[in-house]
Amino acid sequence: MTRHRLHPAWLVAGVSFVALVGAAGFRATPGVLLHPLHAEFGWPLATISAAVSVNLMLYGLTAPFAAALMDRFGIRRVVAGALVLVALGSALTVGMTASWQLILCWGVLVGLGTGSMALAFVATVTGRWFVKRRGLVTGVLTAGGAAGQLVFLPLVAVLVRDHGWRLAALVVAGAALAVVPLVVWLLREHPADLGLPAYGATEVAPQTPPAGGAAARAVGALAAAARTRPFWLLAGGFAICGATTNGLVGTHFVPAAHDHGMPETTAAGLLALVGLFDIVGTVASGWLTDRVDSRLLLGAYYALRGASLLVLPSLFAGSAQPSMLVFIVFYGLDWVATVPPTVALCREWFGASGAVVFGWVFAAHQVGAALAATGAGLVRDRLGDYAPAWYVAGALSIGAAGLSLLLRRRGDEPAFTLPVVAAGRRAWSYRG
Repeated sequence: MTRHRLHPAWLVAGVSFVALVGAAGFRATPGVLLHPLHAEFGWPLATISAAVSVNLMLYGLTAPFAAALMDRFGIRRVVAGALVLVALGSALTVGMTASWQLILCWGVLVGLGTGSMALAFVATVTGRWFVKRRGLVTGVLTAGGAAGQLVFLPLVAVLVRDHGWRLAALVVAGAALAVVPLVVWLLREHPADLGLPAYGATEVAPQTPPAGGAAARAVGALAAAARTRPFWLLAGGFAICGATTNGLVGTHFVPAAHDHGMPETTAAGLLALVGLFDIVGTVASGWLTDRVDSRLLLGAYYALRGASLLVLPSLFAGSAQPSMLVFIVFYGLDWVATVPPTVALCREWFGASGAVVFGWVFAAHQVGAALAATGAGLVRDRLGDYAPAWYVAGALSIGAAGLSLLLRRRGDEPAFTLPVVAAGRRAWSYRG
């Protein structure tokens, strides 16, 4: 009689999901805390948004290098350290007295912590532990951030309303810190540590020590990719994607709704619904990416997003009207639906280098998000209204659709291979 046991890969995936949800707690707080911090300290919204911008930029720029740290020091140590940084950055805000301290805590500490647990973490876990179901697990873990937003956003809004923003910051810190023992106890490094093959594999893959200079190889991949037109089309479109999601809607939707008389708890609940439908949209987009030209998918996603943002200023009201609920459902489905086709196009153009190049494309996503977070705050401070920011974002999204459609199909040959060290010197192989 054959006994079927759950493969440890699923336990690793489960712990990884919980860690991602724990780290995502902070990502729910900026939009809810903008007005309370402005009211208590008198800091301009642009100054507070600058801290969010630093966070978003570091979140992206850390990702290409986080994999190198995981190779050298192990997933467990890097993830545990990242969660501690998130907890420390959130907890220290309760004693701040100057805006530079907000930028240090929110921006630098939490940015480095969450950036170390972004796509590099997901890619490392799925790459080591899964052969079958790799795409499914990647999609589920990627949606962990949305689930974290869904879990924390309404809770943070209620805590801020009833007990003040400091308690909310401490709860977020405690949530991140509470996951650390689970990571240290259950997050394994390799299937080979247990004498098992990866899920779906037939043979145990021996652990190979990482080749030196992983960070240098990441920089070399950027240098080679930057010489190609597809890289800039993908990075430009994804920068606009970040500007119109994390940077603008994720940071400023709640205060913008509050400007129109909507309670912050109601607005936070609507933004949490975006996270719920985001999970559905991500899975559906992955399914479509296997069946439809990724260029057409990106063009449609960006164009529809642009049209919805152009309509959004007319939907704000003192309560959640049906038209706003339609926007929330639509925008949630589209939130990170751009990720699967973008990953597919990076793989198509850059072959085995696709994952590393996507790390840099994702960095462009976060740079766009950082610029939008600060820019929208400046617009609100100067004009007293967010409407111009929504209109500019809508136009940019339609532009991103055009960038996506400019990508032509590539044959079977990838654009270039990863930088390699040969005969004592670094060499890049590019075939344009």
